[in-house]
Amino acid sequence: MKQKAVQYQFSAKPWQHAGPGGWYFVSLPVQLSKEIRTVFKMNEEGWGRLKAIAKIGGTEWKTAIWFDSKRNTYLLPLKADIRKKEQLLLDKTIETIIWI
Repeated sequence: MKQKAVQYQFSAKPWQHAGPGGWYFVSLPVQLSKEIRTVFKMNEEGWGRLKAIAKIGGTEWKTAIWFDSKRNTYLLPLKADIRKKEQLLLDKTIETIIWI
């Protein structure tokens, strides 16, 4: 994997976007998102996309976080294979590490 840069760690509960086939996400804490946006905004791609590496439990993967202006925070999408590998539940807080 690409060399990791700045590491951020946080705890949050996964949630599912409303609607059929809604994606699963974990929201970064607002203060953490504010810091990341201040430092890395110039690296954002379209729609507030920022490349990242994420780690939950023993699973690490290349991904991106997306800035959600309605929630005023970045969202980390959780693909089905990640949710299965780490047995993630909507009402259970998870420890997450991301590298930008």
